[in-house]
Amino acid sequence: MTAPTAPRPARRAPARRSPARRALPLAGLVALLLALTACGPGYRTVGVKDLHAASEPNRIVLDVRQPYEYAAGHVPGATLLPLPELPSRLAEVPADVPVYVYCHSGNRSKQASEILAKAGKKDIRDVRGGILAWEAAGYPVTKD
Repeated sequence: MTAPTAPRPARRAPARRSPARRALPLAGLVALLLALTACGPGYRTVGVKDLHAASEPNRIVLDVRQPYEYAAGHVPGATLLPLPELPSRLAEVPADVPVYVYCHSGNRSKQASEILAKAGKKDIRDVRGGILAWEAAGYPVTKD
C-alpha cells in the first residue's frame, strides 16, 4: 500500500498588471531610445540642396576624396582634405563653424564626419550622396 500524498497546492493564476505597470517597460524603452538619440553620432546628414543653399559666411566645405577625384571636379569653394589624412590634420578644421563634408557617394564623408565629431567639432554636416548627388541635381562643379 502506498502512503497517501499531500494534496498539491493550487496554482495561482498569473497576476494581472495594472495599465500603469504595463506602461513601465514601454516608458523605459522610450527613455533608452531618447538617451541614445541624445548621444547620437555628433553630426547630421543633409542633402545637396542644403549645401547648395548654405549661406553661412564662415562655412567650410570639405572634400574628403583623393586628389585625382578632386581635380576631376569638385563643389565650388571646397577644400581638399583626403580621408586618410584627416586624423593627422584635425587642427586645420575649426571647431565652431559649420563644416559640410562630402565625398564621391557618401561613405567616406560619413567616416570623416564621425572622426570630426569625435574630435569635438560641433557643427558637422555629412552631405548625403556626395558629388554624385550634387551633379545629378545639376549643380556646378569646378575642375582644377
